[in-house]
Amino acid sequence: MGIKRYKPTTNVLRHTVLSDFKEITKSKPEKSLVRPLKRTGGRNVHGRITARYRSGGHKRRYRLIDFKRARIDDVADVIAIEYDPNRSPRIALIQYPDGERAYILAPLEVKVGSQVVSTYEKSVEIQSGNCMPLKKIPLGTAIHNIELHPGKGGQIVRAAGTSAQLMAKEGDFAHVRMPSGEVRKIRVNCRATIGQLGNVEHETRSLGKAGRSRWLGRKGNVRGVAMNPVDHPHGGGEGKAPQGNPHPVTPWGKATKGLKTRKKKKYSNQYIVRRRTK
Repeated sequence: MGIKRYKPTTNVLRHTVLSDFKEITKSKPEKSLVRPLKRTGGRNVHGRITARYRSGGHKRRYRLIDFKRARIDDVADVIAIEYDPNRSPRIALIQYPDGERAYILAPLEVKVGSQVVSTYEKSVEIQSGNCMPLKKIPLGTAIHNIELHPGKGGQIVRAAGTSAQLMAKEGDFAHVRMPSGEVRKIRVNCRATIGQLGNVEHETRSLGKAGRSRWLGRKGNVRGVAMNPVDHPHGGGEGKAPQGNPHPVTPWGKATKGLKTRKKKKYSNQYIVRRRTK
């Protein structure tokens, strides 16, 4: 896993930084593990735009990822590392002894030929890619793909290069430090996967040009001050006028860029030991 910089033969290439994709071992996805994926263009069931600046993009197929790791105590072999257009980390194709195949999120240290296992009660080796309950994981271990409800499957810490850290265990709950710095209580019978997720250089990439952003399905984001007054509260004025408002707002007049939008009485407040720092 690395990044690729280009000779600055054009203004675009001068700023382009992309992944070198050297860790990818299989170019086409497993046919039985893909499903059609329809694009919405940011529109809801009534055809109205509800998410701005989305359109087009390359056609994709959805890869079915096994977030639950439901095959218990069956050792699986990693037979390929693949690219997934629907998420930032790489995915690993694993095969069980009976021939069944599945996709999992690819941790940093897992390569073709590695073996991974998922368990509930049995003690297995603490190595990257193995999945087990938090009560079986030693303190200080880096983990990802963490369940919030036992048996539901991993819901958090699934982005490229991320990992959480198991800090403490108290009764029925474990204290887990998230990538954001937040420390949160999660039940010890919830499961997580050992290790840090791969494709760590994802955050350093630079698309270089607007066209590459369009291939990913994103349109240009127009500044509010560049619009007319009818389109945005920041719009209008002669020449390069400032926003005028004492604080920046959304097109619908709600304060933004720093306004906290979390509900004061959100149900999960009781599980947060320390607030996020990022």
